[in-house]
Amino acid sequence: MKKVITLTVIVLLFSCKQKEKKENAVTEPEKEVIMETMPNDWVMLFDGTSFDGWHEYLGEGVSDAWKLEDGAMVFYPPKERNGKSYNIVSDKEYTNFVLSLEWKVNEASNSGIFWGILEDSKYGQPYETGPEIQVLDNIAHPDAKAGTTHQAGALYDMIAPSKEMVKPVGEWNLCLITINHKTNQGSVRLNGENIVEFPVHGEAWDAMVAKSKFADWDGFGKHQTGKIGLQDHGDVVAYRNIQIKEL
Repeated sequence: MKKVITLTVIVLLFSCKQKEKKENAVTEPEKEVIMETMPNDWVMLFDGTSFDGWHEYLGEGVSDAWKLEDGAMVFYPPKERNGKSYNIVSDKEYTNFVLSLEWKVNEASNSGIFWGILEDSKYGQPYETGPEIQVLDNIAHPDAKAGTTHQAGALYDMIAPSKEMVKPVGEWNLCLITINHKTNQGSVRLNGENIVEFPVHGEAWDAMVAKSKFADWDGFGKHQTGKIGLQDHGDVVAYRNIQIKEL
């Protein structure tokens, strides 16, 4: 009887481990997307071991609000902020690129991925200059009810995803963001599907901005070269495997 019980326990533990591994893994088709799109010249922006190459917006270094856990950077919003935000940005600036990363959120969490950020004391937050790809729990966060242009994968407040590809809370989402000013093309690929396409400058871009909440923001979306940013929206969020390929 002891042998039967022991064997049962081992089987249950193995099953739980396999389930956990499956929930945290990126599927084979999604890995193929990375291999096809970025052959040899990708550069790691975050390899899971340090915050080298990143700093807090308008600051130096990365505070303890961002933790390194199991190869990911995880943001835990401080209980006492004293008016401070903990958005982080890349040390380097980029113009034309493909950005690949994985993200996951807790229940009712909100965050975002920025590009084209001008880091200047004139602008108190990255979102004042940098357009955003939304990171969100589409089920429980109220922003999802504000319209599809506020849902996960959207070009925030401008272009909605063509289909909902976001995974359940607690699972990793693979996101590829392409920004190419040479061809005037931007796109978002989420979990193996192209869900958003948009121009990145010119009259068509200006027309989109004019119809959005950013219409009267003098610095928004004006800078073809700028920093990559990850948003502190006051919720727990995790990012990992961040890499970039310049075009």
